[in-house]
Amino acid sequence: MRLLMRPLGAAALAAAFLFSGPAANIQAQTSGPSPSSPSVNISDQKLDQAAAAIERVTSVKQDYEQRMASAPPADQERLADEATEAMVKAVNEEGLSVEEYNSIIQVAQTNPDVWQRILQRLETKNK
Repeated sequence: MRLLMRPLGAAALAAAFLFSGPAANIQAQTSGPSPSSPSVNISDQKLDQAAAAIERVTSVKQDYEQRMASAPPADQERLADEATEAMVKAVNEEGLSVEEYNSIIQVAQTNPDVWQRILQRLETKNK
């Protein structure tokens, strides 16, 4: 089970890093649709859930980064496993499967419209 969780944790962490910076940095990275941008229609409900999950995953990531920085090397693998489990739980508690969450993140990386719709939700929550 632990081996299956590591790729998930990496994907969740990647999403957290992508969305944890200021909106200006994220917008600067969006250079328009690429020729391979999928034409996807993700419901508003799924985007709301993804935005909430991104916030929670980011919070978990930050918490565990602090814990790991001060933990002895012998505890770091255990903490990494805990972080992965906590991120999975955060995504699931927002009503998404990890596969749905990762899929939405992947679409957002290639589709500026989806990217902006998620950003709007994150900005609205943080006001």
